[in-house]
Amino acid sequence: MTSHQTTQTMKPATAAKKLGVYLEATPAEFQEGVVSRAELNALQADPPAWLQELRRTGPHPRPVVAARLGISIAGLARGGVTEALTTEQIDALKQEDPGWLRRERATQAEVRKEEVRIKEQHAERNTERAAQPRTSRP
Repeated sequence: MTSHQTTQTMKPATAAKKLGVYLEATPAEFQEGVVSRAELNALQADPPAWLQELRRTGPHPRPVVAARLGISIAGLARGGVTEALTTEQIDALKQEDPGWLRRERATQAEVRKEEVRIKEQHAERNTERAAQPRTSRP
């Protein structure tokens, strides 16, 4: 009985997501093939010129755009941004600082504060539980 190990592969869309790049902006051979786990690791460890350029100038996928603007993906949609943006477009939006972007940043700041408050509350409860003496049952 021999064990045969198969190579893990993923669709180009999955690999692009893991690399943080917009699939439609990648080279055709990347979009049309499958990516093995080893190939993905190699791309992450030593990115080729096309990947470096995409990460630097874009176009960037929505999660990257949202992170660079300091808002959520839903906030992008509420602001009417539904397509990939380049670094230049993101910088222009930051400079313009439209009202919707200011509101979304404020909303995101409130969400983060609430997440910290909840995390602290959970930590406090866990500390209190750990400090309570355990009762033994007869």
